[in-house]
Amino acid sequence: MKGNGAEDLSPGLSQPLEWKFSQVFGERAAGEEVQEVDIISAIEFDKSGDHLATGDRGGRVVLFERIDVRSHGSRKDLEKQDYPTIRHPEFRYKTEFQSHEPEFDYLKSLEIEEKINKIKWCQTANGALFLLSTNDKTIKYWKVQEKKVKKISEMNVDASKAVQNGSIASSSVTPRRCLPNGGCYEGHDSHSSNDLSFPPGGFPSLHLPVVTCQETSLSARCRKIYAHAHDYHINSISNNSDGETFISADDLRINLWNLEISNQSFNIVDVKPANMEDLTEVITSAEFHPTHCNMLAYSSSKGSIRLIDLRQSALCDKHSKMFEEREAPGSRSFFTEIIASISDIRFAKDGRHILSRDYMTLKLWDINMESAPVATFQIHEYLRPKLCDLYENDSIFDKFDCCLSGDGLRVATGSYGRQVQTPSRPARSLSSFARVVRRGAESPGVDANGNSFDFTTKLLHLAWHPTENSIACAAMNSLYMYYA
Repeated sequence: MKGNGAEDLSPGLSQPLEWKFSQVFGERAAGEEVQEVDIISAIEFDKSGDHLATGDRGGRVVLFERIDVRSHGSRKDLEKQDYPTIRHPEFRYKTEFQSHEPEFDYLKSLEIEEKINKIKWCQTANGALFLLSTNDKTIKYWKVQEKKVKKISEMNVDASKAVQNGSIASSSVTPRRCLPNGGCYEGHDSHSSNDLSFPPGGFPSLHLPVVTCQETSLSARCRKIYAHAHDYHINSISNNSDGETFISADDLRINLWNLEISNQSFNIVDVKPANMEDLTEVITSAEFHPTHCNMLAYSSSKGSIRLIDLRQSALCDKHSKMFEEREAPGSRSFFTEIIASISDIRFAKDGRHILSRDYMTLKLWDINMESAPVATFQIHEYLRPKLCDLYENDSIFDKFDCCLSGDGLRVATGSYGRQVQTPSRPARSLSSFARVVRRGAESPGVDANGNSFDFTTKLLHLAWHPTENSIACAAMNSLYMYYA
């Protein structure tokens, strides 16, 4: 969202979308303190848009599922019943599981946080959900499915003789009788020595135990763990369109994995110089092309995007294309390289365009034009005079996500709150909801137009529904849903 809103890319669109609040999960009461481990750090829709996953700094993954489609039926049913085709999207909590735990690297004397950096959905199979989650060092492959709880019923028990612990009460002991051949049977009494039935008289009815499924429960199982392949912090994971492989990227390397092989990966990009003093840029984000399994793009801290083709060589040390905007003469300053660093890139669904987000702008690139972006959106230009303050409190290093609508006509990203308020309950409008993430007691500033702003309030993570105009936004520990 440009200034906490969505931006249209097509001049043919008549009017901007009217965004409405849908629902919120984890809404905080006024003055409620947020625990660090509860802050959402990753968010992702699956391909169908019927499931949404979030990860937090405590290493948990929480899944939500859409329920308004189930409650209203299919599109054909809606047409028959004269329902409107645009429904109010509604999600509900599905399940959660602990994906990562805090670790300690004794060789490097380094603490490894459990914080979830990225979540990516994989292809579903047999009604089960699959997803990848990663912290700084380890990637895990999860399978989530419904399991039926089985119980044994219809036991051969006479309920009238059952006692509290489920055993059968008996009032007499039947004597054992021995047969001439050495065998024994349970005798009925002293007057029935000729009755050799077992037991005497037989059972009136014999019930074989039956296994029944009384209820279902969701089970999350870690199928694979991909570890010990990155010396630096993992910033990206991305699934390939072949459904079999994925990449993971850290500051200096990109590795290619097979989903079913966790003990080896192939290093396909390595930008580490022979002498680390010669290091000039690092990898900040990487993503596979949505349809071409041989192509991927990665961004750098210098503001460039490189497109590579896996068919060219085993080690893709040379790019096939590089997208970079030239600096305007005389525009360079101390903050130039910092704000040029790209925090996130996303391919459009058609694979023709790449969306990138740096600190000040959102840019749309055509993969057939390397010299300049086809569109540039200023996100919070009012903060440019405040770059020194943002540098001192480290806000200038905030990493904002970006996303595109399914039709590729709109883009969205996060920003800071423009106004300061202490509402009795958090604001819910799309233009102001970033204000709910107040984190400190620093004094807000005022821009040249008299607009107050507070860069302690921020929206870093969001995701656009793949087929509808619906956005999920993560603000601190709260998940806000909007639709248009």
